[in-house]
Amino acid sequence: MSAAIANTDLDAAPRPSIVAEVVRQHVEQAAFLWAQRHTLMMADPPDMVAVAGVDKRLEANLDGIRIAGFDAWPFIFAAYQDFPQKGELFVFAWAAFEQADPKRIAEAVEMGRQAADDALGLVGALAWHKPQTIAPLVRDWIGAHEAFKRYLGVSACIGHSVDPKQMLGRLVHDPDAGVRAAALRLAGTLKRTDLVGGMRHALDDADEAPRFWAAWALTQLGSGDLASPVLRKTAVSGGPDAMTALRSAVKAAPDKDVRAWLGGLLKVPETAPLAVRGSGMLGDRTLLHWLIHQMRVPTLAAAAGSAFLELYPEAREDGQLFSVETSLLGQAFADHFDDDPPFLPVADKVKDWAKERKLLD
Repeated sequence: MSAAIANTDLDAAPRPSIVAEVVRQHVEQAAFLWAQRHTLMMADPPDMVAVAGVDKRLEANLDGIRIAGFDAWPFIFAAYQDFPQKGELFVFAWAAFEQADPKRIAEAVEMGRQAADDALGLVGALAWHKPQTIAPLVRDWIGAHEAFKRYLGVSACIGHSVDPKQMLGRLVHDPDAGVRAAALRLAGTLKRTDLVGGMRHALDDADEAPRFWAAWALTQLGSGDLASPVLRKTAVSGGPDAMTALRSAVKAAPDKDVRAWLGGLLKVPETAPLAVRGSGMLGDRTLLHWLIHQMRVPTLAAAAGSAFLELYPEAREDGQLFSVETSLLGQAFADHFDDDPPFLPVADKVKDWAKERKLLD
């Protein structure tokens, strides 16, 4: 975005019917809420009730921007200039798509290209809009010469579970690793059995992301025997796809084999939290007593809490089961976290909660 463009837009006065401060608040709130939503969705496991509440508030603020129309742009530009992060990019891109403004869309694409977070806000705006709104763009982008536009096109298809048909067969072999990874993810999401050959080929890809999403896609198609080694390696690596890989690794192999693998991870301090977290993905509620025991260990408590919430999502309704207070968590937590622990399960409270519901013997 050039200074000339920005200054022209920022100097433009809104029409008299628009209350500037109200529009500014809509823009700032929408950016904040989408960023909050993204963070909530990245939680392990996500609280979908909380996400639904944020969605309602976000849509209300987007309605305010929609009503303001072109007069919202000075505030959208100002927000992005002051804080060029994923939430502000989401609002910029959302408004550009909403108004079908080619100039603004081109600027949003360039902002996404320069972002250091895989253009999360731009991809989020594509997912938020209805498919028919962005369809012309996606058709143009998915076969574009520029790899970034192809990536956006595939990402939009992922967001709406849209099948680009024969085009996807080419995209899983795309020259760009990011496009290949996204295409493989889409193929798995759509359960494209005709692309199993491409998925298997990608298990030997030179880049990590395509290898992982190929393994993930094969698991979605029931071919976990081929995928398990890649999934387990990715899960242990601790990268951004570790939790997704762990979940797929649990799904990819027979229960006995998965438990043996998790048992091996539990013996090593560095991977023990991963084993505890993976236990919650087994769907075995008989592990509750064991999980409560892990909640008493500072290095394992967070993983045990996440596993517990996955097995018992109804526990979120009790606001007393998790805390940051060392007086409740215990001295071991105060020592380990230097008196500043994260939000962790309180083992005794979880135990009492379980007993009240006759979940423990």
